[in-house]
Amino acid sequence: MIDAQRNWYVVYSKPHKEEQVQLHLASKEIESFFPRLQLQGSVRRNKGITPLFPNYLFVQMNLAIESHYVIWSPGVKRIVSFGDAPIPVEDKVIQFLKERANPQGIIQAHSQLKPGQQVEIAGGPFDGFTGIIENPPNAKGRVKILLKLLSRPISVRLGVEFVRNHSLAIAPALMTNDRPDLLSPAS
Repeated sequence: MIDAQRNWYVVYSKPHKEEQVQLHLASKEIESFFPRLQLQGSVRRNKGITPLFPNYLFVQMNLAIESHYVIWSPGVKRIVSFGDAPIPVEDKVIQFLKERANPQGIIQAHSQLKPGQQVEIAGGPFDGFTGIIENPPNAKGRVKILLKLLSRPISVRLGVEFVRNHSLAIAPALMTNDRPDLLSPAS
């Protein structure tokens, strides 16, 4: 088969079966890409690695010739389609992700939250409080913050989604603004 006829498509898998799908597709000589995020603060092997798009992976195939290999692979639910037809993903999107990933498809996350930084809590029981970061986000995406409650300092652990510091809490390398053309609407 000629590789020039192959396009990238999004495949929806059963929960936690993305790697199994990759293995089966590789045995059929079909290229796949499963981007994952390595969160900061995880020291043990494979801890702190989370799918960038849970249950989704990218597959490069000739739709007319190879789609049945993909559809019938163990762990695959379907090829993502709009209407009745699968829509190819632009090569530049896959290239953008691959440039930031290591050979295993793992992208290193970079935290913008630093110890001693003052932040505001947005949501949850501490909504509107201001605190100071004690520890940056861990592998589970939780940050330790020192709050002053009832005239006493109290440490709490919150998800990064509750921390507002006028920038992203977890900013993977792919979220930088060095390629605005990928983040803007298609023309």
